[in-house]
Amino acid sequence: MRAYLLKRLLQIVPTLLGITFITFCIIQLAPGNPAVLKLQMASQGEMADTAYAKQVIEQTKKLYGLDKPLPVQYLLWVKRVFTFDFGTSFKDHRKVWDKIAERLPITIQINVISIFLVYLIAIPFGIYSATHPETLTDKALTLLFFFLYSLPNFWVAVLLIMLFGGGDFWDVFPVYGIASVGAETWPWWQQLLDRLWHLALPVTCLTYGGLAYLSRLTRAELLEVIREDYVRTARAKGLSERVVIFKHAFRNALLPIITLLAFLLPAMFGGSVIIESIFSIPGMGQLGFEAVLSRDYPVIMAITTLSALLTLVGLLLSDLLYAVLDPRIQLD
Repeated sequence: MRAYLLKRLLQIVPTLLGITFITFCIIQLAPGNPAVLKLQMASQGEMADTAYAKQVIEQTKKLYGLDKPLPVQYLLWVKRVFTFDFGTSFKDHRKVWDKIAERLPITIQINVISIFLVYLIAIPFGIYSATHPETLTDKALTLLFFFLYSLPNFWVAVLLIMLFGGGDFWDVFPVYGIASVGAETWPWWQQLLDRLWHLALPVTCLTYGGLAYLSRLTRAELLEVIREDYVRTARAKGLSERVVIFKHAFRNALLPIITLLAFLLPAMFGGSVIIESIFSIPGMGQLGFEAVLSRDYPVIMAITTLSALLTLVGLLLSDLLYAVLDPRIQLD
């Protein structure tokens, strides 16, 4: 175990460097230049092609370090990252860490609630469908979950706003931001209820798709395990159906589900661009989208690097959990 863990940790470093290098090259190939965009924003989109404008662009490039060759820019960035410094934003000259720390708690709150609801609801439904195959209830659940999985979340978000956000029907839930005006002066329990009230519609939009997918995955894997010989042997010993399912079958059916856990960490960090934009939530998805539009290279690289690192850590945790759940899997 120790040797395997050390080997995987050492593999993370070159993999992460490769991901960051490819990302760096891609954003450099994208059309647009941060210096030119910043000058256009300062002049309200009207930038005269004059010697003064060109001088300002060159000065801005020098300020951001964009006048150096691309390999030098990348190496300087790697050097800063090893000291946990992602630099300053091109857009507002704030520390990238400060911008991430401002947005990350909001995104984590939304995604933790959504992921918790997905697993809380999907796995019991998947187990029930697997233990009652081809029944009317199983067919109804299958139809319902396939229908939910096919719905695009931006369309559902607009529909929920129309139905429950004061659109054409009921005005039940807020559709803007994460807190009411003046909520910071309320008691903590009232602030908590207000936050949950604001997050009700966004969490719904982020939950139903994963709920449908995980439920069907649980059903399919558990059905496959139930047909194995050792499960028939357990039944032949006179064990109750509940003991057979939860003690013998469900543990092995968890292996594909654990694979999804590898992507939970980056999912909690990344946020949802569409949902955060529709509900005006200042989260990580919105931050990344704004960074791409403004060619804010330090923010783009920071978000990509942290997402890649969390993905690699999640894959490592998944492999370790495989060995814990199934002793037949050898880490070497």
